[in-house]
Amino acid sequence: MSDVAIIGDIDTVTGFKLGGVKRGIIVNNDEEAKDALDELLNDEISIIIITQKIADNIREHINRRLGSDVLPMVIEIPDKSGSSEGGADQMAALIKRVIGVEMVK
Repeated sequence: MSDVAIIGDIDTVTGFKLGGVKRGIIVNNDEEAKDALDELLNDEISIIIITQKIADNIREHINRRLGSDVLPMVIEIPDKSGSSEGGADQMAALIKRVIGVEMVK
């Protein structure tokens, strides 16, 4: 595992590719997003960046495929229309998955 990939809409993927991310998968619906995630997991990508809206739509699939594994790290980012409501919750879930401790205020 030693690579970074992005799953998202055409604008987000294009921006990341211009920034140097070599692997980008443009998705237009939930099934394409699930297939893209499965493909990247099979290719042993270490960091998967995915837009929050797409991740929200396939949350159960992400949780089922990743379980409590630390790698790959899945990082959710806002797309061009801004962040979703649960952005802070997803960061807390990532921290819990990586270090095994729930962060509370």
